[in-house]
Amino acid sequence: MQDISSLLHKIRHGLDTQVSLSRLRRDRTLADAVAGRTVLLTGASSGIGRVAAIQLGAAGATVLLVARRAEELARVVAEIEAEGGKAVAYPCDLNDFDALDAMTAQVLADHGHVDILVNNAGRSIRRSLDQSYDRFHDYERTMRLNYFAAVRLILAFAPAMRDRRDGQIINILSLANLYGGPGYAAYVASKAALDSLSTNLQAETQTENLRFTSIYLPLVRTDMITANPVYQQATANALTADEGGRIICDAIIDRPRRLAPVMGRVAALVDSVLPERADTIRHARFRQGM
Repeated sequence: MQDISSLLHKIRHGLDTQVSLSRLRRDRTLADAVAGRTVLLTGASSGIGRVAAIQLGAAGATVLLVARRAEELARVVAEIEAEGGKAVAYPCDLNDFDALDAMTAQVLADHGHVDILVNNAGRSIRRSLDQSYDRFHDYERTMRLNYFAAVRLILAFAPAMRDRRDGQIINILSLANLYGGPGYAAYVASKAALDSLSTNLQAETQTENLRFTSIYLPLVRTDMITANPVYQQATANALTADEGGRIICDAIIDRPRRLAPVMGRVAALVDSVLPERADTIRHARFRQGM
């Protein structure tokens, strides 16, 4: 457990350093980036989505909140409006594609376009290979929310962004996409699919001022990790929801192509050059976490 906690501490320190340097260099504020613009966030009823929504509303954005839980969305709307911001709730189960399509059509009817899309909603599952032989549905449902729902949102809102030659699509991924996540194969694969999609769509739209931003978040203290006893014991070095929400806002201000801890980037480089060594390291981490 000490090794995992130490690793999380190093990762967090690296991300903190990178974000702090970015904040020192920038020449505009969140209000400069979003005032008068429309931002849609999924998974906005709690955690980092809620935090980001509140900050964006305070900065002058019209914030469109998407999640399953209508009552919790209403509370977030009330928080934003209490501070003078603008927010609209669009309760929707993104696993239901008919409901998702109806929601995006309503958003476009109400607002005409979305300037910034944040694909934050996600499902995580920890299940090793030997526990998965008869559970193909775990892979289906994880891919359905983490990848296919995000794709449908991108396809719904990208046309107006391209016509206006202005927009940003932010995908919340995992550090495991760079560093490896044994035991989380279904989750990591679904996020990797979204990452690869973004790489290719960015190449297609490079000259259209449409930015695809991938955020590789380390562990964040949210409801998603409560079922994992290993991570529960290591949460002291995890990001808080406030810190995670602020990172989303940082990505909107700076519009980076990728935002990740330096340690994660180095791990990805090592993996590409010395894959066998990287596999050995990942296996050791997996054995420790069992």
